[in-house]
Amino acid sequence: MSENKTTAPPAIPAATVIVLRDAESGPKGIEVLLLRRNAKTAFHGGAWVFPGGHIDPEDHNPDAPDDMLAAARRAAVREAQEEAGLNLSKADLLYFSHWTTPLVRPKRFSTWFFVAPAGRDAVQVDGAEINAHAWMSPYEALGARQAGELELPPPTFVSLTKLSAFETVEDALAYVRGREPDIFFPKLEKVEDGYCSIYHGDAGYESSNVDEPGRRHRLWMRKGDWRYELAQEHAS
Repeated sequence: MSENKTTAPPAIPAATVIVLRDAESGPKGIEVLLLRRNAKTAFHGGAWVFPGGHIDPEDHNPDAPDDMLAAARRAAVREAQEEAGLNLSKADLLYFSHWTTPLVRPKRFSTWFFVAPAGRDAVQVDGAEINAHAWMSPYEALGARQAGELELPPPTFVSLTKLSAFETVEDALAYVRGREPDIFFPKLEKVEDGYCSIYHGDAGYESSNVDEPGRRHRLWMRKGDWRYELAQEHAS
């Protein structure tokens, strides 16, 4: 699949927050808040996502209008309140990753992803744009996607895969505090039974060649089977 930079639509600035809590019952581990978008929504309608949306003009600080990270943090807090009734503190949001939609997509976003601990607020969705919510462990959500029980956009799938390594919220937050955010500008390539989304650092990223030997950083999205691959070397 070729990417045409000259005709690609601009990426709209957006922000998302991954709200975390320690499991209240059952096996030890963390849970994340997922919201189901109305099926009639143009972008990822019917998918389960983290709270988030466009960065609006009022999210910008008039004294620092070009500070996009600060504007994204304000937008993430606002969207969490509008979509889920949660009152999060900007100070609690940790910059986790940034995703830019592939050039081949008709609608594109430049999205800042944050993680934050859940407070004591009960989740309240509006029943319009968002029509359901669920607290799930990353393993539960990923397993439900593999079983065809729910739809996850690729950035949500990759984020959940990364967070599945942690047993407590504090462990996850400590990990995010101690590292640089991941930057994703995927290159989407057609493969048998689906697509491969190649990420920066993959041996095939510059050439857009999924068979290029070397390091792997990609998401395989084959029919009925998604798999995030991150490895230093790949056997040829």
